[in-house]
Amino acid sequence: MLTQWFDPEPVPKGLAFARELVRQGCEVEVVTGFPNYPGGKLYPGYRVRAIQREEIDGVRITRVPLYPSHDSSAIRRIANYLSFSASLLFYTLFGARRADVIYAYHPPLTVGVAAGIVRLLRRIPVVYDIQDMWPDSLRASGMLGNEKILAVVERVCQWVYRTVDKIVVLSPGFRNLLTSRGVDERKIEVIYNWCDESSIFNAAEIGERTSILPEGFNILFAGTMGKGQGLASVLRAAEIVRDMAPKIRFVFLGSGTECELLKEQAQSSGLENVLFLPRVPMAEVGAVLQAADALLVHLKDDELYHITIPSKTQAYMAAGKPVLMAVSGDAADLVNVAGCGLTALSENPDSIAEAAMALAKMSSSELAAMGKLGQDYYWRELSLSAGVARFKRIFSGIARDRR
Repeated sequence: MLTQWFDPEPVPKGLAFARELVRQGCEVEVVTGFPNYPGGKLYPGYRVRAIQREEIDGVRITRVPLYPSHDSSAIRRIANYLSFSASLLFYTLFGARRADVIYAYHPPLTVGVAAGIVRLLRRIPVVYDIQDMWPDSLRASGMLGNEKILAVVERVCQWVYRTVDKIVVLSPGFRNLLTSRGVDERKIEVIYNWCDESSIFNAAEIGERTSILPEGFNILFAGTMGKGQGLASVLRAAEIVRDMAPKIRFVFLGSGTECELLKEQAQSSGLENVLFLPRVPMAEVGAVLQAADALLVHLKDDELYHITIPSKTQAYMAAGKPVLMAVSGDAADLVNVAGCGLTALSENPDSIAEAAMALAKMSSSELAAMGKLGQDYYWRELSLSAGVARFKRIFSGIARDRR
């Protein structure tokens, strides 16, 4: 597994994925960096060194050096990506045992480039898992606006797509976009993401959970607060509901490049119905989700995000809480099919406020039934064991074809 981010960082395809692969009969080595995401600072107990090895539950983890950074500076972010890619390439070419299959996690694209080079030089088949569509997301997030550079990124993406053996995407919309750009549809598989189930269900007792959030109807957003999330619109929705439904509170849990700005905006607008909580370890996330009355997903209103299913969606469904999905397209379709929440238009404060007030008017039994529908759908269609079984079939198939 080649992935720039891995536990203890909050990532959808981390230790839980690797452990389940081991449980289902695979031998796994993870090649990753030193943990610094999303804050850009090394986690306590880690320091960058030439190489660090550890083993957790049968998963061998090899950490290689990188330049830690994850702020709004494009130069520092690029340095972060390139430094890890160079270390990854050197180790995978000269230090790693020969694998039957390489699994490469995207983003960033630089991991895919390294995997493609290893594919050519060592003839190891590559399964490329695309979680974020480049260059579209770079343009949508504002990280990169130079069209000439974006065109270069697009050409590099096309090279990676041609080079790898199989591409896995997280939604039907991603598959359709790739095929519209000339990628062979037979090369693409859709596997929905799962959540880190241990963090969701490793929560405190019900009596302890209720004290995490104040009284009222708490709508929780949990995760990274960056430009792509477009959360200023949620603050404007909070202004709308402040007088119309005073019991509703919007709670933001996490950190990110826009977090301090959002706090300043909430304070300047006198939004007493908005609460910010600091990021907590993954093991504690489930307790906070369980304490909320509804769980919010929001992204900017961009065509790219219409084909994106944010990873928090699956965690929310697994937690058994109603979802307020303020993302159009595939993510809204998933919530509607599961019957596990209400949808709203992204970056539309009136629509978000309307959905929030509709949820707040529901009875506790109606909310519980809605949450249960989402949880049942998650275990049936989206769970870790189901998703990993699909991955294993792909791994086995391409490894067998190479023999």
